[in-house]
Amino acid sequence: MKQIDALAALAALAQDTRLAVFRHLVGVGPGGASAGDIAHALKVAPPTLSFHLKALEHAGLIASERQSRSIIYSADYERMRALLGFLTDDCCQGRPEICGLRVKRKDCAS
Repeated sequence: MKQIDALAALAALAQDTRLAVFRHLVGVGPGGASAGDIAHALKVAPPTLSFHLKALEHAGLIASERQSRSIIYSADYERMRALLGFLTDDCCQGRPEICGLRVKRKDCAS
């Protein structure tokens, strides 16, 4: 990942609602969720949510796909991994265990 892309992703996540949306989408898994489901789960007004979804999509952190009359939003796991890799590439001279970085593996997108 290039630094400019990392900065865009970090800037998008540096806001309460966008961070909550992104974490929610990571939690629901690769199947994603509709805007209505996200709004309901996070108690965010639809117009406000739409604004934040566009910012996350522009940063490449989420993707959208039309399914019938709904738009389904999902986290871009590859982009998330690239951002995490960018942030930790040089950690502790290639020995991330020194920094205490441990990834909790769950049954999620790999």
